[in-house]
Amino acid sequence: MLWTVLLALLVLLLLQTQLSVCLRELRSRGSILPAHSSSSSSSPSSSSPSHNATQQRLPGAIIIGVRKGGTRALLEMLNLHPDVEVAKAEVHYFNVEEHYSRGLTWYRAQMPFTLPGQLTVEKTPGYFATPQAPARVWNMNPAVRLLLIVRDPAERLVSDYTQVLHNRLTRHKPYQPLEELLLLKGHIDPSYKALQRSLYHQHLARWLEVFPREQIHVVDGDALIRDPFPELRKAERFLDLPPRISPDNFYYNTTKGFYCLLSSGHDKCLDESKGRPHAPLSLQAFKKLCHYFRKPNQLFFDMVGRSFSWC
Repeated sequence: MLWTVLLALLVLLLLQTQLSVCLRELRSRGSILPAHSSSSSSSPSSSSPSHNATQQRLPGAIIIGVRKGGTRALLEMLNLHPDVEVAKAEVHYFNVEEHYSRGLTWYRAQMPFTLPGQLTVEKTPGYFATPQAPARVWNMNPAVRLLLIVRDPAERLVSDYTQVLHNRLTRHKPYQPLEELLLLKGHIDPSYKALQRSLYHQHLARWLEVFPREQIHVVDGDALIRDPFPELRKAERFLDLPPRISPDNFYYNTTKGFYCLLSSGHDKCLDESKGRPHAPLSLQAFKKLCHYFRKPNQLFFDMVGRSFSWC
């Protein structure tokens, strides 16, 4: 009988010890769980990953043109700014039906990843001369800022032809001399597409039907090549960016004959297509071209409220 009582007491002590261990473990878990839940909804200093993660955003600024006007140089120079991220390739969303039909989800997927507060910039020079592009850009974002970089339209035309000629020769395809395309019975042929792209006033008029003038910033492409910094400072102000680009970001490359970029000890020059020698055009034909552009140029000057030193 005594052994039975002792055995019962021993079992009771073991059960009590086990229960005590379980209670301590439960209390321990209980103290951890509330702390974890409070930290997950705590102050901004421990914000959720989705708040800090980079995202692909629609552009807040677009370089709309002009073709062979210096759009690539402008994009690369703007990319020096720490608050700017650029789309590396031309997207051709607003001027190519196949792309536009894919919608804004596809367009956004072509953009770089950015942090909140950074500016996304894309450039497609084909937008400028595309009739449907202004309304499409407006529908995407009526507040988007537009940059238009222009150069001497006669020089731009020759550069345009030179690029097409180079591409044709690379594919071993023949191409007419520039003078044959440009002149018809000794006079400027207005149907030549490269010439039509240089009629800046016609294309700008379509954009001004949709966007206010103050939403379009005109960059002097010739000045950008001669001395990049002043033009970049104007672009920073237009884009409401703090001044971060400095003259130290540029150095003149005597071999290439134009400015290269310098950032964080690394230099970058534009590819070999930039600064490519122009295709030949007789002085007489070039003078005819300059004369043809006089009136269109003046119309453009009146529209933008400034003049340029063009032929």
